[in-house]
Amino acid sequence: MESYTLSLLGLLTLCLVSVGLAIYSGASKGRAGVLSGPVIPASDENPLYRIDRVHMNSVEALAPFVVPVIVAIMVGVEPTILAILVWAHIAIRLLHLTIYLQGGKAAKGGSLRTILYVSGALVTVLVVLLTGWTILA
Repeated sequence: MESYTLSLLGLLTLCLVSVGLAIYSGASKGRAGVLSGPVIPASDENPLYRIDRVHMNSVEALAPFVVPVIVAIMVGVEPTILAILVWAHIAIRLLHLTIYLQGGKAAKGGSLRTILYVSGALVTVLVVLLTGWTILA
């Protein structure tokens, strides 16, 4: 298990980011006097909406990434490659949330934000494929 320390620390980092975003979203809604739940108007120009969506994007991306990484550890995927993929995913997720929170043109759908979200999903697919390959080898 020691050889997977970097990957495990990465998973914990992703969980902390998700929890931190939940707190940030809740606190932002509370300060604005908005109830929990969907933010209206649902517009990229609305900072509360962006905060809420960053949190939800984080939650939506967490399980599909964490589960294959844990399976990868269980089946013995090469630790260095797995750690690189985990930390690449983290870097992409952090860039995604930073750009989305800032708003503006880069945060609009179909722009850099979308490219980053899809890139994170592709890293997840790589982990799944690598894990499957290791299982079959």
